Amino acid sequence: MIFPRKLAYSFGAVATALSYQAFSTYILFFYVDVMKLPVYLSAVGMIIYGIWNAINDPIAGYISDHTRTRWGRRIPYIALGAIPFGIIYFLLWVPPFSDYSQAGLLFLYFVIFICLFDGFYTVTVINWASLFPEMFPSLSERSEVNAYRQSFGMLGLILGIAAPPLIYGSIGWEWMGAIFGAIISISLLVALLGSRENRIFSQEKQIPLWASIKATFKNRSFLTFVFSNLFVQYTFTIILATIPFFAKYVLDVGPQQTTAVLAAAFLTAIPMLYLWRRLTVKFGAKRCFMAAMLLLAVFLIPLFFVKSFWLTLFASALIGIGLSGFILIADVIISDVIDEDETKTGNRREGMYFGVNAFITRFAIGLEAFSMAIIFLTSRYNPYIFTQPEEFLTGLRILIAGLPIIALLLAFVIFWFYPLAGRRLKELKIRVAKIHAQKGVKSVGRGKGLQ
Repeated sequence: MIFPRKLAYSFGAVATALSYQAFSTYILFFYVDVMKLPVYLSAVGMIIYGIWNAINDPIAGYISDHTRTRWGRRIPYIALGAIPFGIIYFLLWVPPFSDYSQAGLLFLYFVIFICLFDGFYTVTVINWASLFPEMFPSLSERSEVNAYRQSFGMLGLILGIAAPPLIYGSIGWEWMGAIFGAIISISLLVALLGSRENRIFSQEKQIPLWASIKATFKNRSFLTFVFSNLFVQYTFTIILATIPFFAKYVLDVGPQQTTAVLAAAFLTAIPMLYLWRRLTVKFGAKRCFMAAMLLLAVFLIPLFFVKSFWLTLFASALIGIGLSGFILIADVIISDVIDEDETKTGNRREGMYFGVNAFITRFAIGLEAFSMAIIFLTSRYNPYIFTQPEEFLTGLRILIAGLPIIALLLAFVIFWFYPLAGRRLKELKIRVAKIHAQKGVKSVGRGKGLQ
C-alpha cells in the first residue's frame, strides 16, 4: 500500500481519540462541576449510557459484517456518519438548561446526547477500525500502520485532553464543542481517502447473529484480551477524568497548568510509539503488552505523594511511556484474534469483534463514574466551594493512583493466559495465509476501491 494512503487511513485516529478522550475526561467535570448536575444523576446517566453500549456496539458490528453494497460493507457507514457525528458532538457541550430548578431537564439532555454521541461514535469508529486487520495482514505492517494511526491518535488525545482547558478557559465550552466537532468530521472524511475493502470478504456469507455472538464469546484468546483491556481502559478513563479535579483542588493550578500536565504524558508517548513498535516486532505483542502494564503501575506510584506542579508534570511524562505501549499494541492483538477466528469460522468478522470489544471496554466509563461517585459522596465533595475537605483530597489520590494500580495488576493476571504468542502465533499466520490463498484474496492496498 502506498505510503500516503496509509497516512490518510491513519488520520481517522484523530477523530476516534479526540472525541472519546475529551468525552471521557471532561464530560463529568462539565456537567457536574460547571453545569451543577447532581452527582447521583450523573452516575445514573452513565449507567444508562453503559446499558446503551450493551445494545449498540455488538449489533452495529454484526450489521456491518452483514452489509452488502457496491461500495463495501464498512465505507458507507464512515461516509454517511462523519458529518452527523461532528454535529452531535457540538450539541453535547451546549445544554440549554443552567438553572438549579432545571436539573431534571439537564439530566434528560445529558442522557440523550451522551447516547447519541455513543451511537454515532460506534457507527463510524467500528467500521473504520474494522478495516485495519483486513488491509494490513502482517505483524510488521500492522505495527507500522498502527504507529502512524496512534501518532495521529496522540494528536487527537492532546487536542481532546490537553487543549480543552485552554479553549473553554478563554472562549467557552460551546466553542470547544464546535471546533472539536469540525475536526472530527474532517478527519473521518480524510480517512475515507485511504480506506479500501476486499471484495471477497465483502461478499462472504456471514454466520447468523446468535451463532456469531456465541463464537465470539467462546474464543479464549478474545476473552483474555478483552477483559484485560477492560481494566486497562478503566485505568485510562479514571486517571484522565480525575486530573482536572486533581489539578484544581490538590495542585491548586489553573487551566494552563492542567493542560501541561495532560500534554506531558502524550508528548512523551508519541516518540515512544516507535520504540514499542520495534519491541513488539522483536519480542511479540503479548510480552510487550504485559510490560506496559507493569511500567504504568510503577509510574503511577508517585501520584500518591506529589504536591507540586513540577513533580506532577514529571510523573505525567513517565506515565506516557506505559500509555504508548497500550495504545500501539492493543489493535495488533485484536487483529491476531480476528485472524484466529477466521480459521475457526471461515469468515472475517472484524465488525463483531470490534463491536463486542467496544461493548465490554466501554463499561470502563461506568466503572469510572461509579468509582468517582463513591469517592465524591463519601469524602464530602461540594462543587460550590473551592477549598475541599482533606478527605476529598485523599480520595482524589485513590482515584488517580490507587484504583488504577489495582486495575493494572488485575489486567496483568488475566492477560497472562492469552494464548496467541510464540510458536502458536506463527502457526496461526501460516494457516491464515493458506485460507486466503484458497479464497483468492489479494492485498487491498494496491488497487482502487474494492478488490
